[in-house]
Amino acid sequence: MKNLTLRKLAAVTHGRLFNADEVQDVEITSIITDSRKVRDDCLFICIKGERADGHDFAAFAVENGALAAVSERELPGFPGAYLLVDSTIEATKEIAEYYRSNLDAVFVGVTGSVGKTSTKEFIAAVLGKRYRVHKTQGNLNNEWGVPFTIFNIKEGIEVAVIEMGINHFGEMDRLAKMVRPDIVVITNIGQSHLEYLGDRDGILKAKAEIFNYISQDGIVILNGDDDKLSRIRSVKGIEPQFFGLGRDCNVCAEKIIPKGLEGSEFDIVMRDGGSRMALRVDMPVPGRKMIYNALAAYLVGTNMGISPLMMKEAIEGITSMVGRNNIVKTDRYTILDDCYNASPASMEASLDILKLAEGRKVAILGDMFELGEESDKYHYQVGRYAAEIGCDQIICIGQLSEKIFMGAKMNTDNKVSYFHTTEDCIRELDSLLLPGDTILVKASHAMNFESIVNELKK
Repeated sequence: MKNLTLRKLAAVTHGRLFNADEVQDVEITSIITDSRKVRDDCLFICIKGERADGHDFAAFAVENGALAAVSERELPGFPGAYLLVDSTIEATKEIAEYYRSNLDAVFVGVTGSVGKTSTKEFIAAVLGKRYRVHKTQGNLNNEWGVPFTIFNIKEGIEVAVIEMGINHFGEMDRLAKMVRPDIVVITNIGQSHLEYLGDRDGILKAKAEIFNYISQDGIVILNGDDDKLSRIRSVKGIEPQFFGLGRDCNVCAEKIIPKGLEGSEFDIVMRDGGSRMALRVDMPVPGRKMIYNALAAYLVGTNMGISPLMMKEAIEGITSMVGRNNIVKTDRYTILDDCYNASPASMEASLDILKLAEGRKVAILGDMFELGEESDKYHYQVGRYAAEIGCDQIICIGQLSEKIFMGAKMNTDNKVSYFHTTEDCIRELDSLLLPGDTILVKASHAMNFESIVNELKK
């Protein structure tokens, strides 16, 4: 890892080195928190978790090849080098900020209420046509995950696409301080995390903290159809670029032809001054929000010098992701696996995709968390929307989802069921479903709806 030595890390974290005289100038190869993943000359960071304390495994790590450990308590008789800091979590972020400063890659920061992960995937696919790209893996998009996303960037990487997720004020500022994005993409301002951020203006304020550390000649790319983002006219003297369906955006979509669950076909139209260029694409993933993802990626790619035909090839090669509008076809059902997370806006977007299906449509919907005082209202509205789009059957699961049940029940004569727990529902699935059903499975991640998807796959 470029310029990462114990001597440098002691200065960066204001920590104290012990037993390090012979190794303080050796370059660290990687950074880990799991002693089972030790490799020669790695750095082991001791993290105290709910089930285990990393300090208990520090000696094992250095005895098996780790260069040193980072600890927040003194370790008498320790068999190797270690760095003593006030907080290993804060030290991790400080190390990530320093390591990022040594990297030559262009950093693209992606945030927003809905669609961060899929937008990140589109951007990485487009930029990957020309550059060596590193992107956020899994759910490593928070104050703990982002440092390790940065640590995994190796020399030779030319672009890093970093997903950045928050639910409190100040978090984005801390993430941006580590990432220091050259390009910022904000997908939208929805109703996520209202419990902590208050309202959509609060969400905008919290997300906008990403601008605090944007590079001086940075690029700002925003959803021009979002009523909050479209009002932004300048960011530190940078004029934003907009994507959307509106024709006043820099990049927009026209002549959209939905193809059901097979995706959609549309023109990507780029406007620059008085000129106009259109590119026809056939995108294999369904949903209106995926069109927005493609437009955002196209605008990023244009700024990064990717040719239109290369971007067309990337967009047409996109595949869905597990847990995010992933279409799974079995001998019995077609499953819309969108169980990774949920907010009111993403619920409605996923129901819109279900609406495209032929035959019987079933929505299995669960609790949406962190919606604050108006949680009941948002759950009721989701139930009503599921009824209005014509779902043949609506299955509601969870304490909060009683309001989804009520919203659906009062607006349709079709079958609506309610279960207290995911396990209760799974026991009754066979009696609720019919061969040929298309089934949407969606809730906040803590509802463990992956178990429903796995049961349906059987």
